[in-house]
Amino acid sequence: MDKFDRIFQLHAILAARKTPIPLEDLTARLECSKATLHRAIDVLKDTLRAPVVFDAQGGGYRYALATGVSAFELPGLWFTPAELQALAVMQRLLKGCRGRPPHGTFGAAIQALGRAHAAPPIKLGRSGESPAIPGHCLTTGGPAFQTAASATLQRKQLWIEYHARGTDEHSERTISPQRVTHYRESWYLDAWDEGKQALRCFAIDRILRVTLLTQSAVDVSETALDAHYASAYGIFGGEADKTAVLRFTRERAQWVADEVWHPEQEGKRLEDGSYELRIPYRDHRELVMDILRHGPHVLVIEPQSLIDEVKNQLAGALGRYSQNS
Repeated sequence: MDKFDRIFQLHAILAARKTPIPLEDLTARLECSKATLHRAIDVLKDTLRAPVVFDAQGGGYRYALATGVSAFELPGLWFTPAELQALAVMQRLLKGCRGRPPHGTFGAAIQALGRAHAAPPIKLGRSGESPAIPGHCLTTGGPAFQTAASATLQRKQLWIEYHARGTDEHSERTISPQRVTHYRESWYLDAWDEGKQALRCFAIDRILRVTLLTQSAVDVSETALDAHYASAYGIFGGEADKTAVLRFTRERAQWVADEVWHPEQEGKRLEDGSYELRIPYRDHRELVMDILRHGPHVLVIEPQSLIDEVKNQLAGALGRYSQNS
């Protein structure tokens, strides 16, 4: 049970009773040790100003309400981690649709649980994301999602066992979570890798095992995070060091001209009606996939390394079809 769940449930138990409840009954109902229960009681008393007292005559804990007060309510809004995550998803969807984040206490508190760069309506997550497809649903992120999101909110380190898709490598890491983001139907965790001493991005559904640690997470500034993740195209982080120049046919130009592939892209109509798009990038893998989806309607002008990679992909596809013909 998460500590916030425990504090909330402790309050609910005490608020619903007129008589004291023994310590042993509380530890059993909250499924925790005596030490953990005492810490929860201390938070209720010292931080939330709850009127918790130990009634020696009654042999247990109760709320000692002032004369004329019928009940004690926790200050502000309280949500379980699962509720916070659900609200975070809704917040990000609303931001994508309306182009601005929510304001107020909830908006400020939930900002740590995700980010979204400038993009047209319905786009979520990082720059370069393709438009959401009607009918597609948000994935749950796997069994590690709640722990990852809770650690991000609580600013605690995580130990994870991670299975990378691209390399098929298994690794164990200690990380400081920074932000959770939704990108192309998947959830990702941006984190400071203690072993690598560098920022890394982890697909949450590829986290096989996860443990919430007691150590405080290393905080990386928003400026540094944006410089690392927002500079280059797509999900792969790092500062952009190349610029892709793409030329779309006149037929496809009317569609591409309205798309945002990257917040720092540059596009212009050419005299023949075609459309030229310049995109900063570092890793070509995701960019190549997006180029290929336009088929014969796009031509890579530069750099040569990107031209060669697209040609290799097209030749490989043609070769497979030739083998089966």
